[in-house]
Amino acid sequence: MRDWLFVDDHTAALQLLFERRVPGGNYSVGGNAARRNLDVVRSSRALFDELRPTAHAGGYASLLSFVADLPGDDFRYAIDASNLQRELGWSATENFESGLRTTVLWYLENSAWAKRVQSG
Repeated sequence: MRDWLFVDDHTAALQLLFERRVPGGNYSVGGNAARRNLDVVRSSRALFDELRPTAHAGGYASLLSFVADLPGDDFRYAIDASNLQRELGWSATENFESGLRTTVLWYLENSAWAKRVQSG
């Protein structure tokens, strides 16, 4: 389990903390969007099936494979962002679904950039 947060919401929270944080305060930034990794993959796959269908039989689901967990890997990472909301009034503007859709669309529209990054 991980807490997922859209990158623009993360940067907005960091900007707010830079401008208005209470000295000595302790703040965690989170999206209140805890999801299992497998559920994130399934949601991503469904978006790709919708936005850029593949010729593979079974769609992108047919490309899914499992690997062993890493030794010492935690099963859950919990974020409590209540201080940030209570003290500074911040909360994420994107939910998990809208943030994921925006992210997938960005990568589809910028595939040349992604290929350059991957090739080094």
